[in-house]
Amino acid sequence: MDTKLLQILVCPVTKGSLVYNKAKNELVSKSARLAYPIKDGIPVMLEEEARRLADDEKVE
Repeated sequence: MDTKLLQILVCPVTKGSLVYNKAKNELVSKSARLAYPIKDGIPVMLEEEARRLADDEKVE
């Protein structure tokens, strides 16, 4: 994940920062508890495409 791109992108729901999860290839919004997928190197920043984090799932 390009670090410059990660600095620019925000969660479309909360406008908060995102954390890159390399293992799952996702951008995670801690405040919205959503994980946005990265497909073919392109972040899909649509709420309807995001995965809801489980209640016990930790964000690092």
